[in-house]
Amino acid sequence: MHLSKKEIEITYADTDMMGVVYHANYLKWFEIGRTQLIKELGFSYLDMEKEGYLAPVYSVQVTYKRAVRYGDKVYVKTWVEENTGLKTVYGYQIVDGQDLVYAEGTTTHIIVRKDNFKPVQFKKVFPDWFKRYEEIKKHKPD
Repeated sequence: MHLSKKEIEITYADTDMMGVVYHANYLKWFEIGRTQLIKELGFSYLDMEKEGYLAPVYSVQVTYKRAVRYGDKVYVKTWVEENTGLKTVYGYQIVDGQDLVYAEGTTTHIIVRKDNFKPVQFKKVFPDWFKRYEEIKKHKPD
């Protein structure tokens, strides 16, 4: 299993009137984590786009467990939870330095042609990428 971990820099602009990080920013952090994981594995969304494909978000699920506040030090942990050849499910946890979970969730992605947004099979258009995901996929960390 490959688990990516990246520190998140929290800015004052990330907070809402209640003094906590605005809920939609967690989705931005999920994207940061996903991009980091892909980079660590030697792949790139930019290369995917140059090949004529995109990987849009198909669905999102987030559970908020604790409030992150300005000044907190948190990380996004990211892994491949499911990889069927047609869709990929990434898992995420927002944690502090002691691995206390603040939020967790998943995003599901499909691969589509850039010109017409028609879905294609990940394992057919990016076989090396698909194979690498198969090697590292695992369910939520302990």
